[in-house]
Amino acid sequence: MSDHTSTDHADKAKELFLEGYNCAQSVFCAFSDLTGLDMETSARLASSFGGGLGRLREVCGTVSAAAMVLGILKGYSDPKDVEAKKRHYALVREFAQRFRAAEGSIICRELLTKANIDPQTVKAGGDPEERTSEYYKKRPCPELARRAAYILDTMLAE
Repeated sequence: MSDHTSTDHADKAKELFLEGYNCAQSVFCAFSDLTGLDMETSARLASSFGGGLGRLREVCGTVSAAAMVLGILKGYSDPKDVEAKKRHYALVREFAQRFRAAEGSIICRELLTKANIDPQTVKAGGDPEERTSEYYKKRPCPELARRAAYILDTMLAE
């Protein structure tokens, strides 16, 4: 196990988002010290989950990334191990419940709408927006990445 604390992963996730990584990449890559995956592999693996799965605005990419980390660290691999599957799905649901309790939703479009983001930006599809200082000022995403990493670290420590 690493000597990283919750704050390290949480701060790293926020920092990665501010460097230009998408929401899912930010969380998943922040845990590369625990997953054992290098940054390029981590970024590629998580790249599809940004914007609520390819900008579909469904499950927040930070939540998907946390589930991916849980899968690597606590997941099951034997398709016949029903008990392991139950335990793992319960763990993922526990993460989602904690995130929802903290942020009000696990759905990208709901999280963005709550932050008063332009409705055109909240709808599914379209190209990613340019990362400007104005973009970062209005987006909840850096803090959502931080929150997801913090909750994930808390759960991993329990």
